[in-house]
Amino acid sequence: MNLAIRPESIDDHVAIHKLTEMAFRDAVHSSHTEHHIVDALRERGELSMSLVAEDAGLLVGHVALSPVSVQDGSQGWFGLGPISVLPQQQGRGVGTALMRAAIEALRRKGARGCVLLGEPAYYGRFGFRAVPGLVLPGVPAAYFQALCLQPPMAQGEVRYSPAFDAVG
Repeated sequence: MNLAIRPESIDDHVAIHKLTEMAFRDAVHSSHTEHHIVDALRERGELSMSLVAEDAGLLVGHVALSPVSVQDGSQGWFGLGPISVLPQQQGRGVGTALMRAAIEALRRKGARGCVLLGEPAYYGRFGFRAVPGLVLPGVPAAYFQALCLQPPMAQGEVRYSPAFDAVG
């Protein structure tokens, strides 16, 4: 695999939609609307960063980052996700490469921190952890995780864009 990570281009939009739909099609803990969420974030102008993983000209992965609001008024916080890898490419390091690139891009942007909803064992490898006092209502606390890039750690309820309610 000769993986290249780069920002999305306008020519990638349809491929990102299809890739994201395929990546979550059989996922147990999924709303199966992730592809619509990415489209809605883009349409709302809230897709702060959109990185693709490309192998031999084929898009094999994608990660979206968008601003979140935090109850304590902390600025510069972003939500990571959805992150998608083609099913046949999963387990080959594509997700890891996208995660590392996304975190580095956030650091370069001067972001204060990043939150995500996901498997603690996987995202813990990148420094994400559940933080008492930083919550996303309606989800198990262990699965809502944060990475503080510039202290202090944000506190309170986190809100994602209304784009995350997109269903089609």
